[in-house]
Amino acid sequence: MNRGERGSGAAGPSELDRSGAAIGPQATISSKVSGAKLFRRGKVRDVYEAGHGNLVMVASDRLSAFDVVLPTPIPQKGRVLTQLSNFWFERTRSIVPNHVVETRLDDFPEPFRSTPSLEGRAVLVKQCDRVDIECVARGYVSGSAWAEYAKSGTIAGERMPRGMRESERLGDPIFTPATKAMTGHDENISRAQLAAMVGSDLAKKLEDVTIALYRSAHAYALGRGLILADTKFELGFHSGVLTLIDEVLTPDSSRYWDAVRYRPGSTPPSFDKQYVRDFLTASGWNREPPAPTLPAEVVEGTSQRYLECYERIVGRPLA
Repeated sequence: MNRGERGSGAAGPSELDRSGAAIGPQATISSKVSGAKLFRRGKVRDVYEAGHGNLVMVASDRLSAFDVVLPTPIPQKGRVLTQLSNFWFERTRSIVPNHVVETRLDDFPEPFRSTPSLEGRAVLVKQCDRVDIECVARGYVSGSAWAEYAKSGTIAGERMPRGMRESERLGDPIFTPATKAMTGHDENISRAQLAAMVGSDLAKKLEDVTIALYRSAHAYALGRGLILADTKFELGFHSGVLTLIDEVLTPDSSRYWDAVRYRPGSTPPSFDKQYVRDFLTASGWNREPPAPTLPAEVVEGTSQRYLECYERIVGRPLA
């Protein structure tokens, strides 16, 4: 995951990955902040200790698909993830508190504010005790939910109405939790399994917050011409208070469709990494490391989808 790291981690216009494929202008594979202690390097984010119980999260341009980090980054992706999350964190703070402390690099402590490569892709946050569950909300039968339904008539192990079509809207959004894996694949679990893992009170809180966030975001996105088909949230505790953390309602964590092109019974074009998943599936990859290199047209197409998603939701181009 540290491959290609140099200086701030920004790749030059002609830098190549190991396979010789161009990785695009200014693609940040891995961050490096001189004088800062690395707390954790995840699939996409690099997290640093920032003192006073805070962390700095840096979104790289690494892309994870089927829970495997791909060798080819997507230019501008990390900036989209960070700034779109900031937008949604602000919009949803009335539903649940979040971990954001500062979003402007000038307001970060040193040495972060003296690291210009972090501009637009880093956020100062409160360190929280994470609940190790992916809190997934689904409003439509798509992706892994459709695969399970088509096979067994269930979603997350629970019986669903007969005769639903792919991508059809559900009568009410549903909560389909999953275990969170640091490596390997996340695993869908039932609500009963979640309650057994974390207790019925916390399980109910996680479900209520997840559905409330989804309903609010779905209504807003629809007003911007997008359908939020499904999304996942991460939550934790800060000083005993349930807190929204990580990223929120981004193309990495959500499935967005163009409302005008939506038709039940098919797979609508999406503004997320489904474009990459489709390429990887067609390539015959077995979904185990190492992942194949992405061709230039897939990199460009994915980058443009992320940028368009941001612009349509926020109402302005990415700064």
